[in-house]
Amino acid sequence: MSEHDALILKTIIDTAHDHFFIVAPDGRIQDVSPGAAAVYGMSREALCATSVQRLEADGVLTPSVSLEVMRTGRPVQLEQRTGTGRRVIAQAHPVFEDERLVAVVSRSMDMTDLQLLQQEYALLQRRFSEHLRRGHALETDAEALEAELDDLEVKSQLMCEVALLLRRVAPTDATVLMLGESGVGKTAFARQLHRWSSRCEGPFIDVNCAAIPESLFESEMFGYRPGAFSGAAPGGRVGLIEQAEGGTLFLDEIGELPLAVQTKLLKTIQDGFITRLGDSAPRRVDFRLVVATNQNLSARVEEGLFRLDLYYRLNVIPVTLPPLRERREDIPGLVERQLGRLNRRYGRDKMLAHSVWQSLMGREWPGNVRELENVLERAWLSAEGDVIRHQELGELPRSMTEPSDVELAEPSPQPVAAEPAPALGEDESLASALARTEHDILAELCGELDSTYAIARRLGISQPSVVRKLRKHGLRIARAEA
Repeated sequence: MSEHDALILKTIIDTAHDHFFIVAPDGRIQDVSPGAAAVYGMSREALCATSVQRLEADGVLTPSVSLEVMRTGRPVQLEQRTGTGRRVIAQAHPVFEDERLVAVVSRSMDMTDLQLLQQEYALLQRRFSEHLRRGHALETDAEALEAELDDLEVKSQLMCEVALLLRRVAPTDATVLMLGESGVGKTAFARQLHRWSSRCEGPFIDVNCAAIPESLFESEMFGYRPGAFSGAAPGGRVGLIEQAEGGTLFLDEIGELPLAVQTKLLKTIQDGFITRLGDSAPRRVDFRLVVATNQNLSARVEEGLFRLDLYYRLNVIPVTLPPLRERREDIPGLVERQLGRLNRRYGRDKMLAHSVWQSLMGREWPGNVRELENVLERAWLSAEGDVIRHQELGELPRSMTEPSDVELAEPSPQPVAAEPAPALGEDESLASALARTEHDILAELCGELDSTYAIARRLGISQPSVVRKLRKHGLRIARAEA
């Protein structure tokens, strides 16, 4: 190595934000970056005077990523604990010369502070939940939220908890990870988070990572200079990340992000700079990152499809949006909102037949809000008159093996005459009537049966659902539980 090259390498190691180790094939440490001392609890001189075998044996770091590279001959990434109580993500790569291992280069990133921040927000979320479960402030909070939510239906306690958490973290720039099944409304709540934030006057850039071909992903995300590649636009292109300057970048389906782009995105999150394709000058970018997925990212990390260090960077404030079957109180509002949209769009005033509501409330909705809206639009377009009936709804699929919580009566083996629907009280909403009916049925069963398991079998729902409903209505079983 020339003196010039050695000087460049020394500058990289000395100024790196991450902690670099250069290790000889026998495990002796040849050089480390100065910042490693604070993480591993030893001075740079002491580290360079020992080996990775000794460091692992003494508990300075566990396990040694360099030893794993020596054993396998392949790049390795793992989570490491240090003797100072820190948790780091360590990566190491072998260096070969004529098929002979000549060195191992490793770098580690201290994730302890980030994990502490995650724990702090998890505690905040639990405190919100406990506050709401006490019940005395839920109605007031829900009314206040309803006035602020532009185009969302938040009636259920679960969604109130989610909305309150998002409103609390919105003024910060912390990364939010939206989790939940397809169609639960992750994009809608990401937009609401943006509206609540201090960046609300800036752009909201919505990117579906699964919709961009991998060959175009880097140029779409980071942009490019004129002539950067064959077919490039003459004037170049501003990437999606730059377009989010001063606002929010929302990456939906983040689990589909190609590994090569994951590496560049991680660097952008860490440093706050991007480099367009074909350019050598980095550009500073200022944006708030919100991501969403319906996949298990930790499982994708184990499969080698998602970087562990990026996962930790994104999983600062995880927010799980519950599926529609767990928040049925929101269905009436969602239905009315969609019907209103359709009526305005097509210039009609159609409404649902009374008998249709039971089917809508009793379905599992595997596609969640998106499926509900699509079913209603199809029914609206199929209805010849101004009343939408069962035949326009068609067959509504059920994806869950457990019967619906709202199908309270066991099916009769023989056809029976339909009973008249219970009348609505004066000024009583549909949600209130359903809650009243549910209360009455549960109250009757609490006097007849002796356990929540017996009630669950009678209603055809799960025992946890019974416990939740009894608590919701303030009911208790008359006879002692078995």
